Amino acid sequence: MKDTKPLVLVTEGSDPIPLKWLYEQVDVREIRTTDPDFDTALHKANGLSVRTYTKVNETLLAKAPNLKVVGRGGVGLENIDVAACRRRGVEVVYTPDANTWAVGDFVIGFMLQLLRPWCFFRQSAYAPDEFKRIRNSVRGVQLNELTLGILGMGRVGHRLGSIAANGFGMNVIYNDLLSKNPPFPATAVDQSTLFRQADVLSIHVDMRPGNENLVSADQLALMKPSAILINTSRGEVLDAAALANAIRAKRLAGAALDVFAPEPPPADFPLIGMDNVLLTPHLASRTGTAQLNMSWVVRDIVNVLQGRKPQYPAP
Repeated sequence: MKDTKPLVLVTEGSDPIPLKWLYEQVDVREIRTTDPDFDTALHKANGLSVRTYTKVNETLLAKAPNLKVVGRGGVGLENIDVAACRRRGVEVVYTPDANTWAVGDFVIGFMLQLLRPWCFFRQSAYAPDEFKRIRNSVRGVQLNELTLGILGMGRVGHRLGSIAANGFGMNVIYNDLLSKNPPFPATAVDQSTLFRQADVLSIHVDMRPGNENLVSADQLALMKPSAILINTSRGEVLDAAALANAIRAKRLAGAALDVFAPEPPPADFPLIGMDNVLLTPHLASRTGTAQLNMSWVVRDIVNVLQGRKPQYPAP
């Protein structure tokens, strides 16, 4: 009798190359959690490949008696109840290094757009007088003149700090729950010092318990009126309403957000319509390489299903 291959559900798509490889290893079903047949498929599934929006919690796990592994194509694990999975003997794997370079680059791009007025012209050139007026009046700042504060010195924080210190000559300070020794010039400080001294504050924390609204009105009040804030981590860690109030009151110079709570943001999201605020639809990790790297979570899914140790088990 021919052995039956394990069944893996892919709920949020995949880069085609890893997906093709997965099809060669196991039985695959690409199915959204909103599909009417999802629960039936879940009951039979041995593996689950998810991204950001599939919630792997007690409710889902109760419908998956044959599940052995959940793979999160990405860095954060807040949409997966890792403890609940472990209680049921379900391994959780992820791709912690997948988008480190992509997000680091993206944050630098945010910085440059906020700190150096670009004044683009596309459809037609500025009239001579306007061209000269802009050139004579617009002034930006150089990154080597500024202090970058990094809240959360994980993989992306390390990448960003390395670019900032070694590439742009920025002064780098950081705050992290764990003691860090980054391989570039950087100084560990307490949170209050981080907020007070940073000209650019970049948030790189996860959504562990206690991090909701980690940056709120009290923390924003410590910042320089000339400072900018960047969040590419998770929307829930930042109080967007408090940030909007600070910017309107000119207690903060600007901000850039790539993540939101909820996501996508509602029409009345408080930071929409501000000239000194950049809002992007969760694009920091959307490079071809990063997406490919995240999709290769299927390697560890197959490792677990075939009785091998995964390379990247959840911490």
